[in-house]
Amino acid sequence: MPHPSRRSEVDPFLAMDVMARANALEAAGHEILHMEVGQPGANAPARAIAAAQAALAHGRLGYTEARGLPMLRSAIADHYRDTYGVDVPDGRILATTGSSAGFNLAFLGAFDPGDRIAIAAPGYPAYRNILKALGIIPVEIEVGADTRWALTPELLEAAHREAPLKGVLVASPANPTGTMMTPDALKALVRACDDMGLWFLSDEIYHGLVFNGRQETALAFSDNAIVLNSFSKYYCMTGWRIGWMVLPEALVRPVERIAQSLYISPPELSQRAAAVAFEATAELEAIKAGYAMNRELLLKRLPALGFTEMLPVDGAFYCYASVRPFSNDSVAFAERMLNEAGIAATPGPDFDPVNGRSYIRFSFAGDNAVIEKAMTRLEEWLPGLA
Repeated sequence: MPHPSRRSEVDPFLAMDVMARANALEAAGHEILHMEVGQPGANAPARAIAAAQAALAHGRLGYTEARGLPMLRSAIADHYRDTYGVDVPDGRILATTGSSAGFNLAFLGAFDPGDRIAIAAPGYPAYRNILKALGIIPVEIEVGADTRWALTPELLEAAHREAPLKGVLVASPANPTGTMMTPDALKALVRACDDMGLWFLSDEIYHGLVFNGRQETALAFSDNAIVLNSFSKYYCMTGWRIGWMVLPEALVRPVERIAQSLYISPPELSQRAAAVAFEATAELEAIKAGYAMNRELLLKRLPALGFTEMLPVDGAFYCYASVRPFSNDSVAFAERMLNEAGIAATPGPDFDPVNGRSYIRFSFAGDNAVIEKAMTRLEEWLPGLA
């Protein structure tokens, strides 16, 4: 009998598995408090919804050019000028079906099978899984408190000496840690990659969701950087599946050719909605203020409950906390917490195969009432752990 491909032998995305089990419990009548996935609890901006409604009522939706609607690419270029003071020609911008499609396109456009790409551990599991599925080798570099949970030029150079790298992928703010590189640290890493002849991929999906420090785009430091972003997080448009990438000139046409065949184009409806999402700053900042409340609540309550080791939460909407006071296995801890307390959270092996069993990630992207109730349930449940 035929059998699945070797490229399909990637680890499961545990956050999605936890969500599936949580949804099954909800369908069976249990109340589940969702803190497992990085999905905003708020709706898409009203302007985006109105634009989509207008497109549905008055226009025929169809294919667009593979790079996306000119109006969307122009709006993205304006965003870089207004937010970062960086001029990016809209010809270097490509709209994508979420940032996930952007990663596929970036990896396919810049790397060949067998190339080695450095990523931080802990880090977003889809990086590792997509790279493996494409035959590219993820080189996971453990980071810790000494580098503020970020890659450094020294760590990169050491890995490159061990066996040549072809690129590095960095997220700032990061998932699951929530930590963010300073502009100077980001600049040093980008410049080190240019010096070593490596592609630098910058996942900036959590830009806009910064509570401590100052965000900067890698485009401020190099025209060779590949930047990926999405409307899913700050713009609350996860289900619309729309994102974008900014490419070096040398990659624009190669990536466009791949996009034409893999995706034809991103959904036109989502593109039209996304193009006006940049105008919804007041609405989006009010939502962000709710995240800030949730963040303060977790930073106060989790240590009081015994989660005494937590990583800095500079941005995004995650707390990555050690479960060592309660368990030596965060997978088992998360399963019991879901079944017994009705709280869904993601165990650390999703993000770090080596040290992840000591950690769990709590998302605080939901409503404040949900986070409050979750902390109350934790307080009641933790003393009963055997």
